[in-house]
Order: sequence, then structure tokens, then C-alpha cells
Amino acid sequence: IAALAELLSLRDEFGAFPPALACLCALVFSFLSVHSGALLALGNVLAQMIEKKRKKEDSQNLDVSGPLRYAVYGFFITGPLSHYFYLLMDHWIPPGAPWAGIRRLLLDRLVFAPAFLLLFFLVMNLLEGKDAETLATKMRSGFWPALRMNWQVWTPLQFVNINYVPLQFRVLFANLAALVWYVYLASLG
Repeated sequence: IAALAELLSLRDEFGAFPPALACLCALVFSFLSVHSGALLALGNVLAQMIEKKRKKEDSQNLDVSGPLRYAVYGFFITGPLSHYFYLLMDHWIPPGAPWAGIRRLLLDRLVFAPAFLLLFFLVMNLLEGKDAETLATKMRSGFWPALRMNWQVWTPLQFVNINYVPLQFRVLFANLAALVWYVYLASLG
């Protein structure tokens, strides 16, 4: 992290990053977005396959729009938002601060998780072309069960991620761990 911080402190007299560093940052950011989109799409495909197997239907006929919606959400929201949340968390609660591990976990679980889940429901509703009434119904029936499940599944994972995984690998760690979570969310409909 120190080497990355030193690289990020390199700026010209106008405050701009050197072109090579700007390209590297764009490449890393693109990678975060691409693997977020790909994993979300894969989660949706797996959820559809599980649902079709449960109903004893042909799993060859999958709804392509589902994975596309999840890919868009992952590419434009999950990757970038997670990246900046982890950066801000390290800035707001530095690793050496008193009770940093617990404070970071509380910030993630009590602020970020509910807001991120709300955003998920909202964006998916928009991408599906549904109206506000449908969103309200889905929120009433699915938000609290999903948030409770989020707290059960993600609290230990996020404790490890926030406190032991280096900053530059946190989004990747969370995305790999999230594959099962995305299957669960996709199964909610």
C-alpha cells in the first residue's frame, strides 16, 4: 500500500497524474468493473440454472436479459462503488485507529450494506423496466430478508476482508466471495 500511495502522490505542477500512472489506474479500475460485472452475470446464470433444475425444466433456455442486467449493475455500480467505499473507509478509519476493525465492520454492516442493498433493488427495478409500485412491493417482501441474510453471510467475510486483506485486493476478495450471494439475490426475482 505504501508503494501505491507513493505512486499516487506523484503529480505534475498542475496536479495531474503522469500519463503512465493514469493509464495504470484506469486499467485497474476497468479490471475491477469487468470482474464485478462478470461475476454478477455468472451468479444470475447459476441462479437460473438452479431454479430450472428445481422445477425440472430445460436449463438450456436461460433468460439472457437477467445476466445482462447483473453485468451492467456489476460493471457500473458494484466495482466502482466498492472500490471507493474501501478507499474512504481506510481514510476515515485508518488501520491503526483505536478499535479500527470493529468500527470499520460496523460502518460496513450498518451503513454500506443496507444502502448498497437498497441500491441493488432500485437499479434492478429500473433495468427491468418496472414501475415504483413493483419496487415498493419487492422492497416490502424482499429487503429485510435479504438484509438479514446479508448480515449473516457477509459479517464474517467482511471482517476478514476489511481487516486482513490488503486494500488493493478487497474488491476482488469480496467479488469472489459474493458469487454465492449473487445467486441468492438473483433467486429473489
